[in-house]
Amino acid sequence: MHRIFEERPEILAPVFGALGIAFPEKAAAYAVTSDVTETRPLVRHVDTVLRIEPSDGDDFLLAVEAQERRDPAKSASWAYYIAYLQSKYRLPVLLLVVCRDRATAKWAAGPFDCGARGWTVQRTHPLVVGPDNLPAVTDRRTAAEKPAMTAFSALTHANSAVGDAILDVLGHALAGMEQSAAQYFSQFLDTALGTSPAGEKWRNIVSFVNYFPGRGTLLERTFNEGEAKGEARGEAKGVLSVLKVRGIPVPDDIRERITSCTDPVHVSGWLDRAETVERAEDLFIDTPEAPEAV
Repeated sequence: MHRIFEERPEILAPVFGALGIAFPEKAAAYAVTSDVTETRPLVRHVDTVLRIEPSDGDDFLLAVEAQERRDPAKSASWAYYIAYLQSKYRLPVLLLVVCRDRATAKWAAGPFDCGARGWTVQRTHPLVVGPDNLPAVTDRRTAAEKPAMTAFSALTHANSAVGDAILDVLGHALAGMEQSAAQYFSQFLDTALGTSPAGEKWRNIVSFVNYFPGRGTLLERTFNEGEAKGEARGEAKGVLSVLKVRGIPVPDDIRERITSCTDPVHVSGWLDRAETVERAEDLFIDTPEAPEAV
């Protein structure tokens, strides 16, 4: 979840904006070592550390941690990371904690005090981004214009009710992306979401995107099955298969029209539309009605 900040630093400005904190419009971001180990037997790593070099201000470090659940030990670890990085690089440090769970995000905001006998020696006050303060990207235009932010929104809201809608618009945006970008976001979310319900949803969405030849997408598989049989009925089965996986109801009369059609041009067009239509009836737009038998 944290890797996207290193690989797509353009999300830094909108994420900071969601937190109400100004981020420089022009700034270079470079990854630095996340190893904060001083004694070899005790190895410590921050998830991601970036050096931010604004064009109009002083450099600073941004440590990014992905936190899935409460962890009482993290308050001490985070205090250590900040102190170590500031000492090593002689730069101010900000800590950004990314959470998918509201309760975890509330806990991670701290502040976490270090001290004794009523005296605070050090206070750790992380920046926290989670479902409550990161906008959910659910419109196609924004997804197409800001795919990295949309992907991060999908991760942050993976356990929210709006999560599926974010994945849907990002999946739609994949088809319009340059191939390497589409592959990056497809694989990034596949890995980051793992075996969760959101991960299964994402893999199902990507299976409809016929952007990756040879990747075994659902559209590619069903088309090839029909082509191999050399008959329109093979593709007709593909149309019904796509609609079934997408959860689109198919009335009996429409099923009959699909399976009885022997025109490969018509059936091929239906197969293309099957991945995007909202109703089975919409398959037949621009398809003339078959003449009645006499």
